[in-house]
Amino acid sequence: MRLYLVRHGETDWNIASRIQGQTDIALNEKGRQQAEEFAAAISEQGYQIDCIYTSFKQRAHETAEIIGEALGIKPKVQPGLEEICLGKWEGYTWKQVRELFGEEYQMWRDNRRYQQPPSGESYQQLLNRLLPALGDMIGKEEGNVLVVTHSAVIMTLLSYLYDTPFEDMAKKYKTGNAQIVEVDVQLLQKMIKEWTKA
Repeated sequence: MRLYLVRHGETDWNIASRIQGQTDIALNEKGRQQAEEFAAAISEQGYQIDCIYTSFKQRAHETAEIIGEALGIKPKVQPGLEEICLGKWEGYTWKQVRELFGEEYQMWRDNRRYQQPPSGESYQQLLNRLLPALGDMIGKEEGNVLVVTHSAVIMTLLSYLYDTPFEDMAKKYKTGNAQIVEVDVQLLQKMIKEWTKA
């Protein structure tokens, strides 16, 4: 089994650098084109994809549908794959958040793994819903799995798997729209077991 994560295609909020979080934003035209080009590229490069899972958010689900149509695979919606909830910060740019929510932002920046934004969730809370979702998928599937999800989901998982400080996730693991990342399934299974025991 191989496990691939791909970030959804571009949205208008991506262009404007607005924080999306769990705000349900659709793909723009470029995002749809990126999904089509991604599907063509993985076919040309010989990726064998047996099933597709997706976040239920529009931008991810539509990306998955476009890829699935090209590959002849019906995507399955999996709760737990949705983007981190950034609460009252959603819709703002990060510059605006630093200006309008200075104290809360500083607390979050200094301890972002466990600190929640106002009305939002921490990266640890994201991890707590993501790991069971991935464990469920791995337990059900035998073939290669493509997961269409979100930037913070990918960064959080890689930070956890490779013991990277969560404050450094954007420096090390930031992924572009329609960019693919392969996850070591054996390492993931090991880390899920450890997380379950904790």
